[in-house]
Amino acid sequence: MRPLRLSWWRLRARRLASRAALCRVLQRASLGVCLVGGGLAHAGDCRVAFDMGSSGIRAGASNSAATARADIDYLSPQWSGRGVRDTLVPTIAALNALPRQAAFASECARVGGGFSAWRFALAHEPVALVSMLAEIHTASGVAVLVIPPLQEGAYGYVAARQLLGDRLQTSHVLDIGGGSLQIAGASTSFVDTLGQKVWYRQLCELAGAPADEACHLQPMLPASLALAREALAKRLAGVRAALPEGATMTAISRPVTRGVLPALTRLDGNPAPQLSQARIRAAIDHLSALSVEASAALAGIAPEHAAYLLSDLLLLDGLLQATGGDAIQVAEIDLTNLPGLLADDRAYAWERHYACYLARLGERGLAAYASDPETCAP
Repeated sequence: MRPLRLSWWRLRARRLASRAALCRVLQRASLGVCLVGGGLAHAGDCRVAFDMGSSGIRAGASNSAATARADIDYLSPQWSGRGVRDTLVPTIAALNALPRQAAFASECARVGGGFSAWRFALAHEPVALVSMLAEIHTASGVAVLVIPPLQEGAYGYVAARQLLGDRLQTSHVLDIGGGSLQIAGASTSFVDTLGQKVWYRQLCELAGAPADEACHLQPMLPASLALAREALAKRLAGVRAALPEGATMTAISRPVTRGVLPALTRLDGNPAPQLSQARIRAAIDHLSALSVEASAALAGIAPEHAAYLLSDLLLLDGLLQATGGDAIQVAEIDLTNLPGLLADDRAYAWERHYACYLARLGERGLAAYASDPETCAP
């Protein structure tokens, strides 16, 4: 049985029918008054949103089924020491080009949601980031907000619930991106900067690999596996406090749906869209003794993708250990933060008070988002 594949935009009718229930999710997450029935807060309004992740930007609009995407690596420049400003020019170019490509109305309010890579920049280069966001706004008209982790979790659950509907049989969805992972539920979430690329880089650091050199994790000795599991357990120590007892997960992102699941199906012959802890650990034991090239041949995937397979398996094993679960369900969907961001009235209120937001971002950091835009000076 193949993992479920659905497109958010193809399910626009389902999204509108279920919007009232999803609004309650956003309201519980303090995301403002939600939009019901497909309309906006004021007749004639429209919104354009930009989901700005660690690997690029995706654009969508409230009055269009079209999307457009630009690939931009936001993590490597920061890791290499070049800084977030290294991405300024391609970011402005993308924010101007994507709405034209998708033929979005020019009068729509434009908001960008900056997620893991942007939170990383705020933590390490706050002054440079605030200055860069001001330049982006001047050059593109897009108000880019740095979205706190819990809001990102709420966005993820909204999108997954809209796409999967009754097929979502677990309490939470697991989304592993390049820079962050989120375990998102209706009212509880766990989000951490522990995405596929970040976790792989941390394993390289544990192995003593220089930051400026290519890193090869395999073969991995038992002592190194134990060290990796210990480090991961520390990073995920907050999961049980953040999530309710008995939380279950459906993995919906490509590192699992296009990487781990088909690889394990080829290894063990089991086509079920479910990853038990026993199945994951058997694969770890098998692959850890092999080179990346041997793993790629055995799993039937390209070596550049096989390089992440062992680290992805370790991450999934650690997540099951942290939640106390015994299996992860798998359902592939085209998940973006666009549905939640487009429905977020607070975000679009900040678009109207963006200078105030930038001032608060410099003073309060991530807490700026949750403050009240209406308390800004006229």
